[in-house]
Amino acid sequence: MKRILIFLLLINVMSCDDFNKKKVYSEELLENELELFTWNDVDEYPTFSSCDSTLGKVNKKLCFENTLRDILNTNLSQHHIMVSESIEDTIQLKITIDNQGEFSINSITSSALTKQEIPQLDSLLRKSLDSLPKIFPAIKRSQQVTTQFSLPIIIKIE
Repeated sequence: MKRILIFLLLINVMSCDDFNKKKVYSEELLENELELFTWNDVDEYPTFSSCDSTLGKVNKKLCFENTLRDILNTNLSQHHIMVSESIEDTIQLKITIDNQGEFSINSITSSALTKQEIPQLDSLLRKSLDSLPKIFPAIKRSQQVTTQFSLPIIIKIE
């Protein structure tokens, strides 16, 4: 009977030791996975429903960016902007699309000349993007995630 009891105690102690090793092993796996995880890359970029039929990750991203540019061009073309000097500038829009698909402009960067000639440009750009169609957020590992990116917009007024 003592041998059985000692044997059971040894098995119990060994199994606890094996359990701890498994726990450490899974923690190591998680650490390794987090090191390999690319936080700046997403599995699917944000998209509009009009881009659903587009195939490929890069093509969907291009479709999304081109749709934004088309909306901006359409809305900005409705305004008659008068300038005293010709302007050819690339404006950088820093954009955030949260995990709910909400769109926001973080900043607008343009040249000093553009700011001087078109002081209302920031408000025109923001207003042009107020009524966007529904945006589907980016996906990372089957989860909707917030993304930030820069969208270059070329302004050419003569």
